[in-house]
Amino acid sequence: MEKDATNRTLTPARLATSAAFFSQGLVLISLTTRLPEIQDRWQISETTLSLVLLAMILMAGVGSVLTEALARRTESAVTIRIGLLFVILGVAGANLITTPALSMSAMVVYGFGLGIVDAAGNMQAVALEHRYGRAILPSFYSAWSLGGLSAAIFTLVTAELAIQIILVVLLIPLITMMLPFLRRVGDPLEQSRKVDIPWRPIVMVGIAMVVFYAIDTAAFTWGPLYLEHVFDTPDRLVALAALVYLAACIASRAAGDRLVDRFGPVVVIQAGALIGCLALVIIVVAPSWVIAVVGFTLLGLGVAFIAPLSFSAAAKIAGNSADLSPDERMARVDAVIGRFNQFNYVGALIGSVMTGLVGAGNLRIGFVVPTVAILALLPLARFFAWKPTNTA
Repeated sequence: MEKDATNRTLTPARLATSAAFFSQGLVLISLTTRLPEIQDRWQISETTLSLVLLAMILMAGVGSVLTEALARRTESAVTIRIGLLFVILGVAGANLITTPALSMSAMVVYGFGLGIVDAAGNMQAVALEHRYGRAILPSFYSAWSLGGLSAAIFTLVTAELAIQIILVVLLIPLITMMLPFLRRVGDPLEQSRKVDIPWRPIVMVGIAMVVFYAIDTAAFTWGPLYLEHVFDTPDRLVALAALVYLAACIASRAAGDRLVDRFGPVVVIQAGALIGCLALVIIVVAPSWVIAVVGFTLLGLGVAFIAPLSFSAAAKIAGNSADLSPDERMARVDAVIGRFNQFNYVGALIGSVMTGLVGAGNLRIGFVVPTVAILALLPLARFFAWKPTNTA
């Protein structure tokens, strides 16, 4: 009964955090599914586009580092709103400014906001998971995938309209800024001094997350361009690569909690790695765009739960002490998650930048990068062997 009351108290914050994840997926996939249009609008090569993505990801890393630093002085409920504001300003600028150089600069501003929301959103998510005392991170990542899927559908439906239609999606992060996120009481600076983290196992989990984001960003950033440039895919259908990938991610994450409870995280991750490797091989050797779409679908089913399991494992390692109060645990986990989130951007660099640069002449070759990288998950899976601690 007491646990039900606690859960009801946390429900508004859980909904707010879900909305932040949904917003992040909605905006990011709205941009990436329109990369062919953006590339044509700016009249730039794949190499130049890769460099723009590189700058955007580097600024996302800066935003994440700043969020980690701010975690010692303020709470993620504040920083996540700041990040959402930068996201809105960056995307609006990128689509309303007609000068290519300034428009690309606005994409970099968006990257800064992206990093802040990524880090602060995961801080909120892992803090809520500790308060609930059970695994709930997959539900937040399902919200991200649902936002991305909504964006891919929106792109398909509005493919014939001007690219500025993307501004409609900014209403969602604007509304999200007004929602009630989880608050932390007490002195954050004093609480953060109590951090004493075993970084080695966290780093090993982080390497697995690098692999996931290398695959993830390659799929939704270069997938639409892969269908457009490698095959004779109808223009209105190039967004299918991201759409089916994200739909499969939702299905996989919906079953993720039950699969982990039944088989354990080690088996789940290793099985997902093998499925994902097969999927990437199908994508690389696909004789038609239809077969490539099947590969992207299978890829989403295989790898989707790696990111939420990574953050859950890192938070568990960071906050696994019976001596910590909920607020002390939240401060301790906040200090770790901002730094742990950097693995996200290392993976994004490999997936979105290296895939594009290696595949500048032929994107089939570019997709060999994540095909090889995914095999690293097989030995890394053992670092995910943990059981959630009930702290509610």
